[in-house]
Amino acid sequence: MGKRFLVTNDDGINARGIAALQQELSRDAECIVVAPEVEQSAVGHAITVFRPLMVRKARKNGIVFGYAVAGTPADCVKLGICELVEGPVDLVVSGINHGGNVGINIIYSGTVSAATEAVILGVPALAVSIDSHKEVDYTAAARFARKMAAFILENPMPGVVINVNVPAIPEEEIKGVRVVRQGGARMIERFDKRVDPRDNVYYWLDGESTPSAPEEEDTDVGALRRGMITITPIHCDLTRYDLLDDLKKRVEDGLKR
Repeated sequence: MGKRFLVTNDDGINARGIAALQQELSRDAECIVVAPEVEQSAVGHAITVFRPLMVRKARKNGIVFGYAVAGTPADCVKLGICELVEGPVDLVVSGINHGGNVGINIIYSGTVSAATEAVILGVPALAVSIDSHKEVDYTAAARFARKMAAFILENPMPGVVINVNVPAIPEEEIKGVRVVRQGGARMIERFDKRVDPRDNVYYWLDGESTPSAPEEEDTDVGALRRGMITITPIHCDLTRYDLLDDLKKRVEDGLKR
């Protein structure tokens, strides 16, 4: 039996990145596309519980190429694995995201959260992003995603999401591949205050990502900015194991007073 991949994203089912990804991965596996019907960037790991999830078959040039879901990226993975894909899923691949997912932005990322949902459900997962919000060529990122998909299947890592970021430069200028940790870079937010035609005040979130200088050399954001493809293994367990014993003692001692 051939391999079966579920392909998703957070940029929406009509995004160029998911089309490039599906086309490249289809060389090795049957790819079922299940993605949000509209853009769901920065929704994190939100799931829909208070309304039904509407699903429609998505078509290009009259041909069905996937399912569009009126929900979040995590919804798409849940629904895809549990209902829409007929049979087992060997790998979930999320992307190719329009914009890098590094540093603290990983927490907000719908792309990464879709992959995380797959791991929660027991399916290996890969998240792929390209470091640009402008129009880009997804070819290099799609090719590398294909290589990583094969690598993950040959090297199982239960409970781990592989988060990949590709620099938005010509493929021949990419300086290599580096396995790195998640950095501390985060967006420095500001709100643009505006007034609508009816004099109602509203705010538009704006800002820019700032690297954490002391850890830049061995982090995703630092390596990516130096023209490297970055690979970061991440997981869902947020426990600070290094603090467990000390905190337990402090709590027990404090409650005895």
